[in-house]
Amino acid sequence: MSADTQSVLNELTPIFQNVFENDELVIHQNTTSADVEGWDSLAHIRLIVSIERALNIRFAASEIATLANVGELARVILQKKSAA
Repeated sequence: MSADTQSVLNELTPIFQNVFENDELVIHQNTTSADVEGWDSLAHIRLIVSIERALNIRFAASEIATLANVGELARVILQKKSAA
């Protein structure tokens, strides 16, 4: 894992903890919705909106639909940050 990816995961961790109301939650590149209690479709929307607000970025619906795990989310965030 690159230092940039780890940096994004470090930024995402408190957002995940807040959305899922779990201060003990630790995320990894391979984390999926099946790994996080309460990560349903509504929580997914809250998570995406929270990330957009916190990182001042916007996701296209097509980007969100293709995300299979947190690592892919981090990759898209890095692409958006480098394009800004």
